[in-house]
Amino acid sequence: MADVLKPEDIRDRPAYTVPEAAGYLKMPAPTLRSWVQVVGRPDARRNTGPDLLIEPACASPLRLSFNNLVECYTLRALRTKHGVSIRSAVIAKETAKKACKEERLFLSDQLTTDAGEIFLEKYGELTNVTKSGQLAMKAILQELLKSIDRDDLRLPKRLYPVDGENRIIAIDPYVAFGRPVISCRGISTGAIVARLDTNETEEEIADDYDLTLEDVRQAAIYERAA
Repeated sequence: MADVLKPEDIRDRPAYTVPEAAGYLKMPAPTLRSWVQVVGRPDARRNTGPDLLIEPACASPLRLSFNNLVECYTLRALRTKHGVSIRSAVIAKETAKKACKEERLFLSDQLTTDAGEIFLEKYGELTNVTKSGQLAMKAILQELLKSIDRDDLRLPKRLYPVDGENRIIAIDPYVAFGRPVISCRGISTGAIVARLDTNETEEEIADDYDLTLEDVRQAAIYERAA
């Protein structure tokens, strides 16, 4: 991925606190925080040293961007679906950066091409993963990237945070200030659940927003997931 991100790009603007981002990705906030903040240096910009995972859009106060959200989503998938250790991820990412000039591998669609091959090669060296394990991980990467829509420059423009083929819930930096929405209508999942919690019926809400009952139910499942 070419270095085409610009400071004014809304996708790189600080938009989420750590608890918000963790809630949208359904992961523990302390884990996410450890990926984006140097312990003991909350007011410092991260450098490009060996412990760098994801550089936040704003270090003080700590805020993440939509692009950070995509990076965390990708790293979480590598951690949970293939057991990639943080140390292995850091070293493999730095190797791919040097070899492919890929500054933000966890944001890039190159995870399934040249940079991804280097990532897998280095990961295999670090962990003695078998050939079948590398093939399995490549399949996971390809499946993972289906959850990210990209623009003509191959930059992320929309994230579908629910695993699998479910594309009902989306996070789009240009819709609802980057909060999770029903993808077909741009209706906030939080607004739907707030109405459910005041004892409005699924049918009433679906009718008001021109949604299906399944849309309403998926919003509730997503919002209430741990």
